[in-house]
Amino acid sequence: MLIDNDIALRPRFNINIPKSNTDVLSSFEKLKDTQTEFIVSRVDDHVFIRIPKHKQHFWSPQLHLEINETEGNNCKLHGLFGPNPTVWTMFMFLHFIVAMLCIGFAIWGYSNWALKTAYGLQLGVCIAMVIAWFALYFIGRAGRAKGKNDMMLLHQFMKKSLNL
Repeated sequence: MLIDNDIALRPRFNINIPKSNTDVLSSFEKLKDTQTEFIVSRVDDHVFIRIPKHKQHFWSPQLHLEINETEGNNCKLHGLFGPNPTVWTMFMFLHFIVAMLCIGFAIWGYSNWALKTAYGLQLGVCIAMVIAWFALYFIGRAGRAKGKNDMMLLHQFMKKSLNL
């Protein structure tokens, strides 16, 4: 699993498993009660594997698995590493605010330019919003790098649980 070379902040992977999805889901269901290293929860065909609260930090990832049945006695596992949903929502909200400010000030600046009045403030805010957007991206990359060891632990736990 390549995490370093990927531009995505939420790495994904797919695995074909030569077992039925009910067998795979039931193996994760059994792990909920038999181990304490990770928190395993299941909703329908989705399994969430998290780091326990006492080991978590702000950038702790979680592993979301979707197990879909395919033809025969096989299934396809779709995995997605992501931050805590609260952290992800906060980052998306900040991206939205930055984008809306940039668009608003760009429209205001264009109007001032068309009216041949001063537009330096609006241009400055637009440039600052682009810089803020890049800053948010690199903060997200740094957070992903900080959670990389936890991602590897989650991935190894998943592979061990499925005997891969």
